[in-house]
Amino acid sequence: MMRKCLAWMLVPVAARADAQQNVDLSTVPPRDTVQLTIYNSEDLTLVRETRTVTFKPGVNPLQFSWANTLIDPSSVQLRFKTQADNLELLDTTFPHDKPQMLTWSVRSALDGDATVEITYFTSGLSWAADYACVSNLEETKTSFDGFVRIINHSGEDYENAQVRLVVGTINLVETIAQLAREGIISEHDADEYRAGRRRVAELGEKAKKPASNKAMQALGYAEAEAPGEPKKIIKEGLSEYFIYTVEGTETIRNTWSKRLRLFAGADAPFRIQYRYRPEEYGDQLVRLFILRNDEASNLGTTPLPDGFVRLLKDNGRDGLSVLTHQSIKYVPIGQEIELNLGPDPEVIHEQLPLRSYRDNLWFSRAGVDVRFSPGQGHKIEVKDQVCGWDEHQVWTDRIRNYRGQPIDVEFRRAFNGDVIFHSTLSPTPHDFRTVQFAATVAPGEKKDLTYRVLTKQGTNQEEQRVTLRDGE
Repeated sequence: MMRKCLAWMLVPVAARADAQQNVDLSTVPPRDTVQLTIYNSEDLTLVRETRTVTFKPGVNPLQFSWANTLIDPSSVQLRFKTQADNLELLDTTFPHDKPQMLTWSVRSALDGDATVEITYFTSGLSWAADYACVSNLEETKTSFDGFVRIINHSGEDYENAQVRLVVGTINLVETIAQLAREGIISEHDADEYRAGRRRVAELGEKAKKPASNKAMQALGYAEAEAPGEPKKIIKEGLSEYFIYTVEGTETIRNTWSKRLRLFAGADAPFRIQYRYRPEEYGDQLVRLFILRNDEASNLGTTPLPDGFVRLLKDNGRDGLSVLTHQSIKYVPIGQEIELNLGPDPEVIHEQLPLRSYRDNLWFSRAGVDVRFSPGQGHKIEVKDQVCGWDEHQVWTDRIRNYRGQPIDVEFRRAFNGDVIFHSTLSPTPHDFRTVQFAATVAPGEKKDLTYRVLTKQGTNQEEQRVTLRDGE
């Protein structure tokens, strides 16, 4: 198949002077290996590939072309993996009439083959995670499977590539796509550009390091995977980043996407809880499936990348029903995954005011009013006004459970001002102004969760916080 993108060619020494500018690149040595390290927080991929090249004694020009791709030309580097003692890179030339090509001049003491490695940064490769959670009919157990979809719009096919996916955030002075369009940068941009490239180079060096001997053995780097076996993904920590390494190799063609399994969490433990948190879920009681990202839940030992979750349920008729679908943000190890199903029509919640009153009134003297009435003389009236008082409100959160199982409910209520929260519900503080309490409601039960809120007003107010007290 004729290649339209990346090209290599070894030009014979005798023909170097004339051929260097006029060679028609019609033959391309195949890649021996290729590795893609995709940084998803930026449109950035580190490509690392090896090829076998035949050298002749003397100076050998090697040409590298990246037409119709998004490669950053200033990031292309060459090194010798074998025969390094017999090969020397003399210089790199960018022909003015061929802006998407460079030529390396290599002095060789070798008459034979050597393995060379080139690395470069490119754009157009990205990946996205998605998750499938399937509950049984009784909602007593669930699976939680993770997948990753790799998308290639780089302009280049990558065949039999080892794929590594990086979770983390980096900052670049320039985008790789912009550099690919503009070509080599001008001198007045050089200082700013180099500062950004140093950070990228650090990431590149980290990404080129193998996970570990054990991980590389597990990768089966140059071996085909056994037919029918799902791909495995090796996870490793890398400073503030995490790398997911897909086992074996994958062919990622230009304009194609490929979906791979990230992990399989069979029988992942979870719990169902009803929550009332207006600041998070709005003014409604919502039903949640809650899992935890930890090894005990069969979800692995690494953070989960941003992605989209679909929660399904076995409907008992050889099919699945959709319960919810939502996006999740980066989930650290040990953090909960909350899948919000919204209000449940079988669980009714009402907030009802029971009574209100005021006491502990304090007055201040506003002034003296003197009046004269014929036959009564002068009348003196002393005027007082309320300057402080306690306001009491008694509320109940009434829950009616029409489901066939008991349910757990949790409430968070926030109050402004100097508040004393009286309740027998064993409340706990969530923060200085928010109270949290919970209860279990049996099937068919109507339960009232009653509490009294005392708010100090005027001069009675001392501080802005909620104090918890037992009793109603």
